[in-house]
Amino acid sequence: MIRVAIVDDERLLRSGLQLMIDAAADLEVVASCSGVDALRQIAETRPHLVLLDIRMPEIDGLTILRELRGWEDPPVVAMLTTFQTDELIAEALRSGARGYLLKDVDPPDLTAAVRSLVSGQSTLAPAVARTVIDGYLRRADETEAVRMVDRLSPREREILRLIAEGLSNAEIGNRLYLSSSTVKDHVSAVLNKLDVNNRVQAAVLAHRARLVEDS
Repeated sequence: MIRVAIVDDERLLRSGLQLMIDAAADLEVVASCSGVDALRQIAETRPHLVLLDIRMPEIDGLTILRELRGWEDPPVVAMLTTFQTDELIAEALRSGARGYLLKDVDPPDLTAAVRSLVSGQSTLAPAVARTVIDGYLRRADETEAVRMVDRLSPREREILRLIAEGLSNAEIGNRLYLSSSTVKDHVSAVLNKLDVNNRVQAAVLAHRARLVEDS
C-alpha cells in the first residue's frame, strides 16, 4: 500500500481528498491534519507521500517542506494548492517538492499523480507546467536581451534607454547635449549592434533587459 498524508487547513478539502485516495485499492491515507500537527503526524505514520498545502495560517507549507527535507529518510512531497504564481512554484521546487498539483485536480489524475510521484517521477499540473514553461521562456528572453545589450558602449546604452522611454532623436540630443547628427549615428550603431530593424524592437529589448522600468 502507498501511504499518503494530507496536510491542509481546510477540513472539508482534506475529507474530499481522503475519499478520492482511499477509493483506490493500492492507496491509503494514514494522516490528515492541518499544518500545526503536520510534522508530528508525519513522523508517527511515516507516509510515502505528503500532499502539502503551500499556504496555511498556523505554519506555511514551505516551512514544513524544508523541515521534512532535512529528515534522514524524508517522504516525497507534492504541493497541493490553488496558487500557481512563478515565485511560489519556483520556491517549492527549489525547496525539494517533487510535484505541484492544484486543488481542483480530478480523482483519476490525483491517484495517478500519487503513484507517479512515489515511483520517483516529478508531476506538475498542466496549468502549473505552463506557468513553469512560460517563466523559463521569459527568463531566457531576458538573458538573451541582457547579452545583446552588453554589446553596447556606455553611451549607446544610454541612447537605448532613452529610445525605450519614447524620446525622439531631437529630445535625446537635448537631454544629452548632442547634435542631431551625432544622435542619429548613435541610434544607427545601437540598431546595428542589437541586430534589430527599428526603434520599437530596440525598445522591447531594452525592457526585456530591464534597462528601463516597465510602464
